[in-house]
Amino acid sequence: MDTYRFTQYGSLDYLARGQEPLPEPGPGQVRVQVMASSLNFRDLLVMKGTLRYPTTPGAVPLSDAAGIIDALGPGVQRFKLGDRVINCFFPNWFGGPAYAGREQYGVEHDGWLTQYKVVSAEALSPMPAHLSFEEAATLPCAALTAWSALAGINAGDTVLTQGAGGVSIFAIQLAKAMGAYVISSTSSDNKFDKLLQLGADQVFNYKDTPEWSELVRDYTHGEGVNRIVDVGGPVTIAQSIKAIAVGGQVSLIGSLGKSVQSLDVMDLVFSQASYKAIGVGSRSDLEAMNRVISQHRIHPVIDRVFDFNNAHEAYRYLQQRDRFGKIVIHH
Repeated sequence: MDTYRFTQYGSLDYLARGQEPLPEPGPGQVRVQVMASSLNFRDLLVMKGTLRYPTTPGAVPLSDAAGIIDALGPGVQRFKLGDRVINCFFPNWFGGPAYAGREQYGVEHDGWLTQYKVVSAEALSPMPAHLSFEEAATLPCAALTAWSALAGINAGDTVLTQGAGGVSIFAIQLAKAMGAYVISSTSSDNKFDKLLQLGADQVFNYKDTPEWSELVRDYTHGEGVNRIVDVGGPVTIAQSIKAIAVGGQVSLIGSLGKSVQSLDVMDLVFSQASYKAIGVGSRSDLEAMNRVISQHRIHPVIDRVFDFNNAHEAYRYLQQRDRFGKIVIHH
């Protein structure tokens, strides 16, 4: 079988393709014929060697995939041959609160940029039946992060999303399925209509309105929004604090922005809001999200699909900013 591995980190030049023996599943394991995988911003950090976890030299990259159960090891009852599955982002977090020992693909385990992969049957979930393999491969990281960021919102709540990356697009789709009113920001005027068509109720250009918290409060009659899916980190948090409603929650996803705005600690105190760091989610979270995706027939937004032979080109495309939706590799 063909497999990609990083021989070392720091550059895409070190992503090498090679032939490896077909693995056989042991007790409690299954072999997956990988049909599609998807890329996340995280994969650029792994490539550069700047992920805040110790990466494994020579590891197979990518944390998200979908495929078919191709072989069963002794004792497996969770799946049968031919089942269509997606992987869990954390192969050993099945439910309950997060804990320090969660393992990751590309860190403790080889990832999914390969033609076949053996994993524990417990590290997989059935994929939503209405999705293609390419669509389903986008769910384990970005979609589940958005789902966890929205946990606890109710119909009629207001949600603010930032930008048009994978997490933000999923957040719009999931928030609308939950009955929320969605306000979305973007830096690109040509994405206005796309965000509105996706379901956003209001869209604004944050570059045109640096103090966008005032605009958000105007949209919400001075109340602020109940939930903010903050993907910008240091470049957005100051405005998020000013835009959040009393008793609301700012879900902190990551740090896509590089510049740092000054932060008034008293704004933080007087906001009387919660600030929660989001770390993707467990298998039970993934399965709960998939039920909603299936019930509402949600289809992930895919910007472009690359062939397995062109994995390097997929990475290069990920480094560009002018895209809308997920980048997928067809195996």
